[in-house]
Amino acid sequence: MTSFKTNTLPLLVGSLPMTDHEAAANLVLEHTPEIPLWVQLPLYREEGMINQFLPGLPGLSEQGDKQYLDTRKEGFDEEFIAFFEDYLAMSEPDAELHGSRFAFTQKTGKGFAEFIRQVDAGGKKYSALKGQVTGPITFATGVKDEEGRDIFYNDQLRDAAVKQLAMNAGWQAKTFARRGATPIIFLDEPALAGFGTSAYITITREDVTACIEEITEFIHREKGLAGVHVCANTEWDMLLESNIDIISFDAFSYFDKFMLYPESIKAFISRGGILAMGIVPTAKADVIAAQTVEGLKKLFEDQFSRLTALGIDSRALLDQIFITPSCGTGSLDFDSAKRVLELTRDLSSAIRNI
Repeated sequence: MTSFKTNTLPLLVGSLPMTDHEAAANLVLEHTPEIPLWVQLPLYREEGMINQFLPGLPGLSEQGDKQYLDTRKEGFDEEFIAFFEDYLAMSEPDAELHGSRFAFTQKTGKGFAEFIRQVDAGGKKYSALKGQVTGPITFATGVKDEEGRDIFYNDQLRDAAVKQLAMNAGWQAKTFARRGATPIIFLDEPALAGFGTSAYITITREDVTACIEEITEFIHREKGLAGVHVCANTEWDMLLESNIDIISFDAFSYFDKFMLYPESIKAFISRGGILAMGIVPTAKADVIAAQTVEGLKKLFEDQFSRLTALGIDSRALLDQIFITPSCGTGSLDFDSAKRVLELTRDLSSAIRNI
């Protein structure tokens, strides 16, 4: 695990309700100047959680406004072979992924490109830079084949999807590392909130961890930190016991659920794991408007006390916590989203001044 010290700095989750990539990157750098991230602007269709990572996959087809993977498409076998040939070549440590099928395209990567431009133009050295990919379970249960089935249940397509995400995550991490920063790459996994329900009854814990750990391997190659973000509840021990470095969760609404796994939490922290505590709510505008830094600081102190009551050293714990929003803000109105960023920044500052 990592020896990276968080110092309860603020960290964001990657979407904003904006259409201007330059202004979005500016806003991020203003509110999280220590560890900024590139943001998705989901008002653009090509920056949605699924669409952003589809280009480059074999069999990619479009009908109306829907994209899917068509295994019956003429030439699919050749596309599939070419995909894996590229994967084998590009997965070498010294391979240059820029311009490959595994990097963002000009359409899907506008936010990433603008972020890197501003990072380079500013001339500042960052201790870490953050990016994200859609998590493999969310992605492979969101992408369909030609018959409308989740590609997760097609071993061939699932394997390709996981490798696509792994390579993109590694490419982002390598891009950040070249700028002297520790890469932090999150796997955004909203689908894991449904893990264990009838909708995902045939997906096992082993399936989840195998897919996630294949991606984290490429992040770790670049000496990066791999995080998983789940915006609701899940079986947290499954993630706490994996090779993930950062667990990002909604501490505002689901802290009690998270605390149902005390031994796994203790073990995770003891081996250097980091908690990204989503203590600033993002679900509803009226709830966001009702928050104050003082109120959220009191909530954090209560939760922090419950964590240290597990036998975790308080000083060590402060070095292994990020202060974050509970989820991304892409579905909010702009004023509410900006308020979330302000609360996250100011709450982190208030906690560091205790």
